Amino acid sequence: MPSAATSTGTMRRTLLTGIALAVGLIFSIGTSVWSVGVLETRSVAAVENALERNGLTWVHVDADGLQVQLSGTAPNEAARFRALSVAAGVIDSDRVVDLIDVQDRSGVVAPEFSLEILRNSDGISLIGLVPESFDQERLVSELSAAAKEDVVDLVETADYPPPEGWEKAVAFGAEALKKLPRSKISITAQEMTVTAISDSAAEKARIEAELARRKPAGLRLVMDISAPRPVIAPFTLRFVMDDKGARFDACAADSESARDRILAAASQAGAEGKLTCTIGLGVPTPEWADAVSMAIRALARLGSGSVTFSDTDVALIAGETVSQDDFDRVVGELESNLPEVFSLEATLTPRAEEQASTEGPREFVAVLDEDGRIELRGRVADDLAREAVESFARAEFGSDAVLMAARLDPEMPRGWTVRVLAALDALGEVDHGTARILPDRIEIAGVSGSQNASDEAARILTQRLGEGQKLTLDIRYDESLDPLKALPTPEECVARINAIMAESKITFEPGSAQITPEAGRTLDRIAEQLRSCADVRMEVGGHTDSQGREEMNQQLSQRRAEAVIAALLDRRVLTSNLTAVGYGEAQPIAPNDTEEGREANRRIEFRLLDTDIASDETGDKAAGEPRVAVKTPGPDTVRPKPRPNR
Repeated sequence: MPSAATSTGTMRRTLLTGIALAVGLIFSIGTSVWSVGVLETRSVAAVENALERNGLTWVHVDADGLQVQLSGTAPNEAARFRALSVAAGVIDSDRVVDLIDVQDRSGVVAPEFSLEILRNSDGISLIGLVPESFDQERLVSELSAAAKEDVVDLVETADYPPPEGWEKAVAFGAEALKKLPRSKISITAQEMTVTAISDSAAEKARIEAELARRKPAGLRLVMDISAPRPVIAPFTLRFVMDDKGARFDACAADSESARDRILAAASQAGAEGKLTCTIGLGVPTPEWADAVSMAIRALARLGSGSVTFSDTDVALIAGETVSQDDFDRVVGELESNLPEVFSLEATLTPRAEEQASTEGPREFVAVLDEDGRIELRGRVADDLAREAVESFARAEFGSDAVLMAARLDPEMPRGWTVRVLAALDALGEVDHGTARILPDRIEIAGVSGSQNASDEAARILTQRLGEGQKLTLDIRYDESLDPLKALPTPEECVARINAIMAESKITFEPGSAQITPEAGRTLDRIAEQLRSCADVRMEVGGHTDSQGREEMNQQLSQRRAEAVIAALLDRRVLTSNLTAVGYGEAQPIAPNDTEEGREANRRIEFRLLDTDIASDETGDKAAGEPRVAVKTPGPDTVRPKPRPNR
């Protein structure tokens, strides 16, 4: 049995051990609390420093144990997200507590939204800042499907409402991109800039006219569409000075600087008005502008005549008013100074009193009228020549358009038939006009819808007959005949269809979507009109009276609208911009309690779908929109007889 002393010692040791453990625990807790405090202080300091370096001085940083709390008012969501990202880059993101408020944006100005679309052989790229509500996925899908190319989407978003006009501008830009495989389109709500490369000058003009016509109202359109330069062969220029003044019959240059130098020389020689010169490929020598400018100045010194360049062959014909001394001096200087590559042939026209007019009134005249018919009269050498001329004219102008009234004259000058054929070829460059072939010259006069008609006529005659041929060209450009500039506006398209159907209506079999044969001529005329309105969006709406079930009437009206579009497609009309909508009995234009009213309500309507006046999905009509209404006859309606072809 242990003694009392032993028990007392044991108790003392136990007590001392407990005291030691308590002291250690207290020390440990104190150390931990001190460590957490140090960590809090360091974390707060590190986050504050990082935020300050990034300019986020509006953020307040506090510590709650190991957590770091961020508070304050952010100017926008992007700033709030940036603050959280900066803090998470310094400490573990799990320790960051977001207590940040975002400023009320009712009075905050939205960012400038813009979209840039790039398209090239590598695909399509989208870059910019768009509203968060904007349907990017739909745009990407639409562009990818239309262009059959990959789309790289690098667009960022901001949570602000889209500005007025944004959706229309982007939709217009997407449509433009589909037509331009090499382009950059920059879009804002107020402006769209198109920078592109087209395949030809004609394609450039067509695209510019189409975009200008379809531009949404209120959107500023800036276009910089370039076209590859044409190949000009032979490289031709012809400058004339006569009693009508100084002018170009044809002008070609290889660069802007060369063009400017040539036009400056022409202006100094007395040419007035708007001077043009085609810039193209195929110049025979870099010294082209030097030689042309020199020849124009020489002709100006003579005072009358013409100078024609065909590649490096030069023909100068001095007028009959030029003296022999002046001719010799000016031609001698020109021959001495022209670059060696050029070959000059100079001719002084004899004075009228010196000409022994032994040829009489021998000539050949071709008259092309505005309806495309051509009359050939005058003289040809023999039956073989007359047959050759008539065959060429029929091939050029149409077999049913030629009236041959030329007489035979075996005394015609050598090469007469070749000159006649060349003149007919040049006459093909005008819409209507006259070609006159005389023993000493060829005269072409007329009107054309092509600004390059005079250039082309001169090039044809020079290439076929040589640069020494004396020519008189008087070809006037008429914008109304230009097939590109004469394209009708969307409103004109609908108005013209209206005029066609005012004469003869589209009709259906009673209670059916089958178009009657009598309507075939009307559809032919509408199809012909739609070929010049291929890019105009129109709705073909079907309407019925209230007889029968509402659902069946809607279905019948839909089928009738689709039947009209199908009939136009059969006539080789591009119908991608036509939309069939069946309204059934929902939109009457007359009471349905009389036969006359029901007949009026049975109709087809062509309606312009413009971005500014288009109806919404409910079919509500905008005031003042162009419309074409066609009554669909009922069983007792007397149908008009078809008109004969004219």
